[in-house]
Amino acid sequence: MATGMPQRPHLSIVEVGPHCAAGRPAAILSPADQYTGGDRAMMRAKRPTSFDIAELAGVSQSTVSRALRHDSMVSEDTRLKVEEAARLLNYKVDVNARNLRSQKTNTLALLLYEDPGTSDSLINPFFLSMLSSITRASARRGYDLLVSFQQSSNDWQGDYAASKRADGIIFLGYGDYPLYIDKIRRLDEAGIQHITWGPVIPGQPGHFIGSDNVQGAVEAVSHLIAAGRRRIAFIGDISENCPEFRDRHQGYLKALAAAGLPADPALHLDAQTAETDGHAATLLLLESGVAVDAIFAACDLVAIGALHAARDRGLSVPGDISIVGFDDIQASLYTNPPLTTVRQDTQAAGELLVENLLRLMQDKPISQTIIPTRLIVRNSCR
Repeated sequence: MATGMPQRPHLSIVEVGPHCAAGRPAAILSPADQYTGGDRAMMRAKRPTSFDIAELAGVSQSTVSRALRHDSMVSEDTRLKVEEAARLLNYKVDVNARNLRSQKTNTLALLLYEDPGTSDSLINPFFLSMLSSITRASARRGYDLLVSFQQSSNDWQGDYAASKRADGIIFLGYGDYPLYIDKIRRLDEAGIQHITWGPVIPGQPGHFIGSDNVQGAVEAVSHLIAAGRRRIAFIGDISENCPEFRDRHQGYLKALAAAGLPADPALHLDAQTAETDGHAATLLLLESGVAVDAIFAACDLVAIGALHAARDRGLSVPGDISIVGFDDIQASLYTNPPLTTVRQDTQAAGELLVENLLRLMQDKPISQTIIPTRLIVRNSCR
């Protein structure tokens, strides 16, 4: 008779109880319950390995390894069987050893562009809700998230390439677009996996996910036109440095043309991304004497600055002038009046950024690049 531990049976799935026939989950009989007290003591004394799990679950050791790192090639049923076996054996994954073997950190880097024009925090508030979405999406997929800040003058691409602190990089914001694109080319040449929230432009290097800026602007301006507005100004920088604003300006022009309205150059004023920029540009517009009955701002912060400027000049919003923004940041709910705006889906954006970065890391094509927007009508236009 064998004197060692008895041969461990495979996991058995049996139907028990009166509800199984109704589609309730079948119970898993614990093989550990079939061992004697001495057998269980031996199991506790010996640190379990992935080979023990494989024997108990009735699969190969390589399948155990893939299942425990949530490899998409392993079926859900097999993964659950492996996880149950690991639980019964009190098996703990040695993350450091696994990462050392695979040369992976199991960490994603999130680099936020410092925007000096937005606020004392140097973070555009639009990115805050996206940050929480990216954090949750990373955690659900078993990745840690390393959050850092980038300045246009920093060699951030060299930092992360040399230190191997992360398996892939997500960029939120880019500052000067032509300068950023030059850095992206260097990342591509170095073979570093990365993805950016920003403009989706045919032929550009790297990988980008962004909103449908043109269509979002078309809907916003069309709403103003349907409300009877005819002298609609656009406030935002449309230079090569700001391709997303430029796309929104294209949507503005497209909506005017569809309604048979001329595009008056006097109704376009440049502005960056801060409230102070929107405030200053709106004051210039109102003091120019040009007839205007609505403003479409390239982002919410510029629109909020426009609201303050209109009030400073004694204008009623939306009675005298309607104002629409773009982003749907949290502050747009609390302006006076609440701001009509184009919502960018930050929850979907965070999910897609993480999902597609992981696909790139697996040498798979990314699934989507442009996310639809939605017009949110509040009280700043009638």
